[in-house]
Amino acid sequence: MTVEHAAGGVEHGRAPRRSGRVSLRHLRQDDHGAVTAELAVALPAVVLVLAALLVVVVAGVSQVRVVDAARAGARAASAGESDGRVHEIVAQLAGSSASATVGGDGSWVTVTVRTSVTGGWFSGPLTVSATATARVESSTGVP
Repeated sequence: MTVEHAAGGVEHGRAPRRSGRVSLRHLRQDDHGAVTAELAVALPAVVLVLAALLVVVVAGVSQVRVVDAARAGARAASAGESDGRVHEIVAQLAGSSASATVGGDGSWVTVTVRTSVTGGWFSGPLTVSATATARVESSTGVP
């Protein structure tokens, strides 16, 4: 087979040279199904990251609720409220599953609140806790 080039050269027995371009049609045929395979590999990882993010957000919200409950409980206990009333306040703010411990030494009162976090199945049960301390208010009425 003889091929003449525009420059005037002649090649014998060889196919004509192609330019460095690859047709898009050729690429589309070779990559058929590649996106589906990549999605099948990446999707479980994306779902796992989103689930972990959800657990972190739930734990953060629970921590804020527990801190608020401990502060309110310590304020109520320092004002002379009974332990039962402090437990009611804590349950109202942190949820009914929260547990509260009230203690003190006479001039200070300490309230510790704990609750479990929903969705802690990544590393076992997650527990958030907070402790608040307040000075016991005197009953003498001194400003």
